[in-house]
Amino acid sequence: MANSRWISFPRSEGQTSNQAHADLPADSYERELGKEGFFGPATQMYHRHPPTGWSHVAGPCRPRAFDTNKLDAEGASPWNAGALVGNVHTRVRFWHCTKDMDHLARNADGDELLFVHRGSGDLFCDYGHLAFRDGDYILLPRGTMWRLEVAEASSLLLVEACNSSYQLPEKGIVGAHAIFDPAVLDVPAMDDAFHDQQSDAEWRVSVKRRGDLSTITYPFNPLDAVGWHGTLAPVRVNWRDIRPLMSHRYHVPPSAHTTFVANRFVICTFVPRPIESDPGALKVPFFHNNDDYDEVIFYHRGEFFSRDNIHPGMMTVHPAGITHGPHPKALATGLKAARSETDEVAVMIDTRDALEIAAPLAFTEWEGYADSWKSGDE
Repeated sequence: MANSRWISFPRSEGQTSNQAHADLPADSYERELGKEGFFGPATQMYHRHPPTGWSHVAGPCRPRAFDTNKLDAEGASPWNAGALVGNVHTRVRFWHCTKDMDHLARNADGDELLFVHRGSGDLFCDYGHLAFRDGDYILLPRGTMWRLEVAEASSLLLVEACNSSYQLPEKGIVGAHAIFDPAVLDVPAMDDAFHDQQSDAEWRVSVKRRGDLSTITYPFNPLDAVGWHGTLAPVRVNWRDIRPLMSHRYHVPPSAHTTFVANRFVICTFVPRPIESDPGALKVPFFHNNDDYDEVIFYHRGEFFSRDNIHPGMMTVHPAGITHGPHPKALATGLKAARSETDEVAVMIDTRDALEIAAPLAFTEWEGYADSWKSGDE
């Protein structure tokens, strides 16, 4: 039913491949023009030159790259986290937590997703205690009271689903256990550590509602639950638990790596995997015009196989309206089949609505990023 609204009548003109992303016509470059984030109708164009082979880009469609390692994002509270990008449906922030929180935080505006870029420690919340480490996603339902105790200084990406909730993606014909089995999801435990932190000392709760902060003070620690049961709770999954969909004969689109979905945006996780081995299959992401979505990628670790001069802690923003695709060096490496597997870990956020870039990011920008697609640049 969902596809009945599309005008769909497959045709072909000129020199083409019978299979998208494989066996391209000689000396051609494929570009996909698609709708609805790889789920709608799409056409593959075959070009004589790389579709990202521009000589100059000016204006708001320019691809941009930022280095969050340069941000002064340290603070005692997640509400001190530096803003990165956002719109009415999502806000992305970055936070350096260097010491134990002396208060509780509660987001009354939407679900909060924490991605632990660096560090380790313990999270305490209404539901109990949860240890965390680098590479963890921790999903906190809207209204959850929580705080961190850090064993080592921690850097976290915070992605808020504004007035919305996170869900797991539909897995369709691959089944419920694909990508990761829901059985790997951890929930907080009411263990000794949780009971030991309960006290009659005064505690503050800093609540964010409609962007403003309120403080609720208790003459005791409100994380004093003795038990719970139900179907709503924080959950944790680490990128190491993810088993990516892949095909040795076909480069699967980024949507196959979706980890969470919310209202008008998705979060995907790129993790190490074998590179396609079929001689005719593309070995790097295909050039594409995903003109219904803005794309943000946060680079957690490793070497991102379709980019150059990108290191952990960097973030790229590719607005809708301009072709996305691999850098020339990565493309050449792919054509030579010089690598057998990827080693990157990255978080991708695709948003159906245009993103605004926060002003404090300006001084962290790599101004030459758009020029890095020029042929021969490295």
